[in-house]
Amino acid sequence: MAYNVKLVKLINGDMVLAKWNEEKNCLQDPAILQMVPTQTGVQMMLMPFGYPFDSELKGEIDGKHILYEYQNVPEELKAKYLEASSNLTLSTPADLQNLSNLTGAGGGKITDLSSLLKK
Repeated sequence: MAYNVKLVKLINGDMVLAKWNEEKNCLQDPAILQMVPTQTGVQMMLMPFGYPFDSELKGEIDGKHILYEYQNVPEELKAKYLEASSNLTLSTPADLQNLSNLTGAGGGKITDLSSLLKK
């Protein structure tokens, strides 16, 4: 099943990444996109919308609370959201070029999403 993942700004100022349900006119399984300053710039962090009381991406937000919809959502950000909401790891064409990184050899790698902000 393909999901229509949207990045929106809500009327309260939160940036939310969620699955769009056209029939119900609502965002489902919302995650807040937080910008975290670091010494090298800014990193992005996805957290459940109900954090700290909810630890899973669950719930709905009515579409009437959307102030702005971003037209360009980076595919890497969508993939990270879908991984978090489904507990599955998604592969990209770049992963297939270097299969040794998928085996876990050499330790885990942390994805730096801050490069998405540098355009």
